[in-house]
Amino acid sequence: MATLADAPAAGTDDAFREEVRAFLAENFAPELKGNNNALSAVEGPGTETPAQKKWREAMGERGWGTPTWPKEYGGGGLSRAQAKILTEEMMKDGAWNPIGGMGVMMFGPTLLEYGSEAQKHEHIPPICRGEVRWCQGYSEPNAGSDLANLQTFAEDKGDHYVVNGQKTWTSGGQWADKCFCLVRTDRSDKHRGISFLLIDMDAPGVEVRPIQMISGVSPFCETFFTDVKVPKENLVGEEGQGWTIGKRLLQHERTNISGGGSMARMMGPSVSDIARMYGETDAEGRIADPVLRDRIADYEIRWNTFLLTARRAAEESKASGGVSEISSVLKKLGTKLGQERAELTIEIMGLQGLGWEGEGFTEKELEGVRGWLFGKAFTIYGGSTEIQNNIIAKRVLGMLDHQ
Repeated sequence: MATLADAPAAGTDDAFREEVRAFLAENFAPELKGNNNALSAVEGPGTETPAQKKWREAMGERGWGTPTWPKEYGGGGLSRAQAKILTEEMMKDGAWNPIGGMGVMMFGPTLLEYGSEAQKHEHIPPICRGEVRWCQGYSEPNAGSDLANLQTFAEDKGDHYVVNGQKTWTSGGQWADKCFCLVRTDRSDKHRGISFLLIDMDAPGVEVRPIQMISGVSPFCETFFTDVKVPKENLVGEEGQGWTIGKRLLQHERTNISGGGSMARMMGPSVSDIARMYGETDAEGRIADPVLRDRIADYEIRWNTFLLTARRAAEESKASGGVSEISSVLKKLGTKLGQERAELTIEIMGLQGLGWEGEGFTEKELEGVRGWLFGKAFTIYGGSTEIQNNIIAKRVLGMLDHQ
């Protein structure tokens, strides 16, 4: 079974480093520095410039957007040492990975573990090239915290299923090409009656209604399935295996939501740098307010300690062959620290941190306000903090339910 394991190194590290440098010099345009992946932002798909498109296609052709994924499915086939070199050289040039989204962060690693060979060859290469956008069909109006209560039903019709039901909080559903979806195939068993199905978002009977958030954007949707025909070959694993596969995917999601993934990429300048921009400093260049200075020092110590812990956990998970329940620890701590940072930043910025529109605010200030509001969802989606506490108690600490 192909996994995200090491591939044999091709040549020496120095030779590979030179190969990466030559590739970046040829394909990463200087004007792209400081930009980001326009096609994987949760707020919308964005618009690719010609330079961004060239960069994505170049990375996709090499498989370097998914560097350690198997080469036979379009990945880079790199060893972890080579992937580290690639990351180091990209950071030196201010280059960013143009291949992303839920296909990379969540669905792809799960399909590599549970999918058939036909499914891997069909779906993994377009993910590696950044050509297909995936969304997640998990939560329902009455199946959020209790996800196993989901009722979207896939009726067996011989060579296909007919799906009826509703999903909610479908991130990017209005822009997605495909959906990895948990559906019920057996009503007699709460957990073993769930299956993992792949659904085309442009299939007849699929309707998407965006939900506007307090932050002013509509990244989430309600998704309705009415007599949607889904081929049997779109079933991942076996019928009734959806709960197992779905939980595995959530481990990948929680790792990326935490500071080890998307939260870290969103941080930007340090809190101390922001405080120096908006507050007073003393003759030695320190933040003048000693109380604020202590608060910032306390936060940054805890944040950097968390980042080191996340890095160690990532290395341990790679050595053991994949993510684990430790993802719940990272998700719980990382998202809480992210919210704390946003609150502290808004406080430091004062009135400039409360702008919604108008000429009196910079673009970064307005983005900060929206990010602060959007960040309220971090401790809810991907499994709320309360759910993570339960997982940590049972799976990490070994505590059992009391009857």
